[in-house]
Amino acid sequence: MKLTTSRSVLCRVHILGVCWVAAAAGCAVVDPRADYERALGHVEAATGYAVPWRPDDQGFVERYVRDLLADGIDADEAVRIALLNNPRIRAGFLDIGIARADLVQSGLLSNPSLSLGLRFPDGGGLANLEAGIAQNLADLWQIPARTRVSQRALDETILRVAFNTAMAATDARTAYFKALQADRKHRITKESVEIARQVVDLALARQQAGAGGEIDVNLARSELLEAELALRSAALESFEARSELAVQLGLTASPDTLDLVDDLPEPPEWTVTDDTLLTLARANRLDIRAAAGAADAAAARVREERLKVFPTLELGVGMERSERSRAQGRNILADSALASLGAGQPTVDIAPKEKQGTDVIIGPTLGMELPVFNRNQGGIARAELEHRQSLMQLDGLNRQVAQEIRRAHARARVAWDNVRFYRDQVLPLRETSLELGRTAYQAGRTSLLNVLAAQRALLTARAGYADSLQASAAALVELEKATGQPLNRILEATAATNPAPAQIDEAAASQPAARDEDRD
Repeated sequence: MKLTTSRSVLCRVHILGVCWVAAAAGCAVVDPRADYERALGHVEAATGYAVPWRPDDQGFVERYVRDLLADGIDADEAVRIALLNNPRIRAGFLDIGIARADLVQSGLLSNPSLSLGLRFPDGGGLANLEAGIAQNLADLWQIPARTRVSQRALDETILRVAFNTAMAATDARTAYFKALQADRKHRITKESVEIARQVVDLALARQQAGAGGEIDVNLARSELLEAELALRSAALESFEARSELAVQLGLTASPDTLDLVDDLPEPPEWTVTDDTLLTLARANRLDIRAAAGAADAAAARVREERLKVFPTLELGVGMERSERSRAQGRNILADSALASLGAGQPTVDIAPKEKQGTDVIIGPTLGMELPVFNRNQGGIARAELEHRQSLMQLDGLNRQVAQEIRRAHARARVAWDNVRFYRDQVLPLRETSLELGRTAYQAGRTSLLNVLAAQRALLTARAGYADSLQASAAALVELEKATGQPLNRILEATAATNPAPAQIDEAAASQPAARDEDRD
């Protein structure tokens, strides 16, 4: 009696445990909010921008963007708008939710299988009944492997989405600087039109004074017409650059309504080495970390494929009830009379009568797929090759980043030097040459052709200066993109690797003494 009670209790506990696991698995929900926060944390570390992410509150997004646009936008505000309002960025974040859904799905138990079978005897009677319920126990070793793969894939997706978002932020800043450059060129072209008009007025004044001819007037007017044509082209370039910026910001309003309050930045005065930038990139670039995560996911997938050698192992309970054939030589009238006497009222008994005695068999069942022919050889080989491929891609990315760093740094140095060269030497010389040419032409000491040449040289220098400023600003953005870090962290790393001026003076003062000691 005690043994029977103990078995009954254990059976109930086992059933309750199975029900609890099944209920927990059935209540699994997909909630990627924490994953979104992780991705935003990576974006903030890579760009320095923290954005209040509310993907389901479109009203908040519209108010946020409208408030930033109200009094004009600088480069930082343009990036914030892009991070929150660019549809491409918002769509990319859904990949994180998809990866979270895959992770939840990978941890679910497979559904139990139910089998039923009925076999009717040819002579009538009760049918043979077979029933069984089974659960695939291969989930016990396959679920942990599947969840490891899905978790690695989720981590890689978060890093990849964060990297793409950070790149979109740098693209927005680059588009902002290009729009500033186009606006600056537009203003320079307007100034060139005014200069050309002044030259026309000067030629007309000399003609009226009898010191100049119609040829000079026509030359001056030709320059004015060319300047007006250039002004139209510059206006179109400015509109197109602003339109590209509006695309990056996810705006549908006319590009002319954008009020850009920043100016192209001057080149920095600090220096940095390739090794410092490369160290920052290898430690912080999200695409390198995402590639490393993809390699980890590929390694976990190899283990998962190896466990699929035994894809199914079903344990269950089966029951079989034997059939009952109908009794032979039955007298329906006699049976109906007996049934009427027993019931106290007229009754017709036409139900089939079976033989007494039946066998009900119940017991455990076990089923498994034998890996005789298919041992998942192809799946394992594919996973191993994909793992090797991911390691090679990681190595290739590291090599590519090294060259990107050197290329971006070289461009930055040249761009900064060009800005200083235009600002300190070319522009002052061109402005002085034009002023001297005007004065000489007015005094009759030179021809109009020399004045026009000086004018063209000045306009070319101003356009070159605008281009160099934009290239300098773009170089800063490229350095941020190449290192995967915002500018302030690059400056911190530069300050940590470059000695302070006082330390440099002390080191220089100690060098002669050190050389004297060497000679001794």
